Amino acid sequence: METIKKSSTGGEFLVKETDSKEVFIFEEFSEEQRMMAQACQDFIDTEINPHLEEIDSMKNPDLVPQILKKAGELGLLGVAVPEEYGGLGMSFNTSMLIADIIGGVGSFSTTYGAHTGIGTLPILYYGTEEQKKKYLPLLATGQWAACYCLTEPDAGSDANSGKTKALLSEDGKHYLLNGQKMWISNAGFADLFIVFAKVDDDKNLSAFIVEKEFGGITMNEEEKKMGIKGSSTRQVFFNDCKVPVENMLSDRGNGFKIAVNILNIGRIKLGAGVLGGCRTVISQCIQYSTERKQFGVAINTFGAIKSKLAEMAVKAYVCESLCYRAGQDVEDRINDLIAQGMEDSEAKLKGVEHFAIECAIAKIHGSEILDYVVDQGVQIYGGMGYSADAPMERAYRDARITRIYEGTNEINRMLMVGMLLKKAMKGEVNIFDPAMAVSKELTSVPSFESIDTSELFASEKEVIKRLKKVFLMVGGKAAMTLQAKIDSEQEIMMNLADVMIEIYAAESAILRTEKLVGMRGDEACKHQIAMCQIYLTEAVDKITAAAKEAIGSFTSGDEQKVMLMGLKRFTKVDLFNTKELRREIADHMIDRGRYPFS
Repeated sequence: METIKKSSTGGEFLVKETDSKEVFIFEEFSEEQRMMAQACQDFIDTEINPHLEEIDSMKNPDLVPQILKKAGELGLLGVAVPEEYGGLGMSFNTSMLIADIIGGVGSFSTTYGAHTGIGTLPILYYGTEEQKKKYLPLLATGQWAACYCLTEPDAGSDANSGKTKALLSEDGKHYLLNGQKMWISNAGFADLFIVFAKVDDDKNLSAFIVEKEFGGITMNEEEKKMGIKGSSTRQVFFNDCKVPVENMLSDRGNGFKIAVNILNIGRIKLGAGVLGGCRTVISQCIQYSTERKQFGVAINTFGAIKSKLAEMAVKAYVCESLCYRAGQDVEDRINDLIAQGMEDSEAKLKGVEHFAIECAIAKIHGSEILDYVVDQGVQIYGGMGYSADAPMERAYRDARITRIYEGTNEINRMLMVGMLLKKAMKGEVNIFDPAMAVSKELTSVPSFESIDTSELFASEKEVIKRLKKVFLMVGGKAAMTLQAKIDSEQEIMMNLADVMIEIYAAESAILRTEKLVGMRGDEACKHQIAMCQIYLTEAVDKITAAAKEAIGSFTSGDEQKVMLMGLKRFTKVDLFNTKELRREIADHMIDRGRYPFS
């Protein structure tokens, strides 16, 4: 595998080796970016945390809109909006960092994400100059609140099947919108709606910028939800809502493309957006387990509790690593396209689109590690974890939605494999030649070349190379055997996705830590090294299970035996004392009194 400076497109991590010097790591954020993050945290501490109960009760319907407006006054709503439209014009990875920090406040993080992401970015990326000048300053400063109306009762994951209609008026000056949308975040106080509808009998959706003052908009009462109770969620009805023709967003029939591309951004932002919640819960659990006494000692002196604390930290650290690696890849691609002469807004869309696979990985991995962290948080708190008087109950309920919105994790798993296969068919990522090479390797004599283990992570990197061969072996054979039918084999698609996710996650953590060691030295990074070893051990087990299930689904006889032998060969890994490594990580966190790894 060749070493490259940076990936030119998404999915290449499966066939190319990346140099740790070329990945961005959390620890490299500049002083300016850290100051922005601190300002965001200060805002949370003063304006949100003291009001969490009141926000969740929704007894004061003006509270959340007021907080959102204050966030706008501080510039937090315009991080990604260019300065000429009233924003701060900061980088993609900076907007990821702010989403990360905001992610620790449950309901408000949904409000914030709906406004700054799916509510604002369609105009930024697809709007005309007139639309941008009119609406973006209002949204970036918090004068107006935005929401995004895509989902319908019969159109969830299959968004393009929506039935909301847009009919051109007789005088040709307005479109009349008629239809129903559901699960619309921020709907209760939004001033602006991004609405998707089909013009006449078009096959594809179109998008419209709809002001509340246009009229013809009614809503149901606030939804009663399991979690994120403090975020406004309503059904919205459009009844002959008059939308000026100049408020169509982009071209007619381009709505589905807008929805897909904006969701790609939402997915990677969600991956970062769970991190604040993970760190908060981990730190709360460290503090609680220090104060809680059983059998005469603090419960964090017990191995079972230490194991849980460490495992929570391992997963959060790995998620940080993959999210900011992917975020910088997107940013680098955007800058390359702008340097080639592409317009800024188009370059930003294309940059994210190139890494749509990694965006899906970030969403899936992030949402699932958040669920793990809050579940273990409840367990550490014990009976208090089940009480609404303690923070874990809210965290547990609020976390669950993340595996559903921005596309369910099941849909995202199938999308990422489908996208990779399409890239391979177009020649954008050369998967087939390496897959053929691995196929030939299965019937050759195994190489027993020794590895120079004096280099940090030499053994672990060799494991990563072999895990990539697992994907090429199973994915290549599945594509060859099933051909066009592979799309309907959803279980196999999800198996392959799990292999991809674990490879990217484990590799990202190793690359981050290797770069960090270069900055700080081995001893200062010994806990991060341990986290990489723990996660790699777990990743190998997950990949083995997923690959074995897939192999059993479409092979038999000698072919199956050869692939299982190959799987065994490619998933060999040194046995680490993960029990002791977890104890060391937990002791370090207990000593610091919080999650200390970012």
